[in-house]
Amino acid sequence: MKISSSAISINVANPEASAAFAKTHLGFIEDMAADGFVSLSRPDAGFNLIFLRTGLGSFKPATHAGNGGDGLLIAFVVDAIDAEYDRLRGEGVEIATPIETEPWGERYFQMLDPNGVVIQLVQWVSDPAEYQAPTQ
Repeated sequence: MKISSSAISINVANPEASAAFAKTHLGFIEDMAADGFVSLSRPDAGFNLIFLRTGLGSFKPATHAGNGGDGLLIAFVVDAIDAEYDRLRGEGVEIATPIETEPWGERYFQMLDPNGVVIQLVQWVSDPAEYQAPTQ
């Protein structure tokens, strides 16, 4: 098997709102759209990001249509996590999990799009202790 492209489709109440968020704050571009459907891309993302309106009749199988991205987390690895955190906070993005660093080197924060989809930006750091808050 050879995979020529990839996509992730997420059911949300308002696909246009999620698409606008991804375009405005994450640099995605709109490839195509129709009623209840928006497909976005970035040359460096590795997949298309598709938002589908919950309850869309064309979703197959209908028994797996889902409830607006429940339990889903979209993660993007970036180079300058602190700068992205400051930029997005300055743009008024709702931060769900403030920036933190795990002992294994994952420095990240999470934000919510207008439909409540969790988007995580991550930077892998070689010295996690450098980012840990001092103990008191």
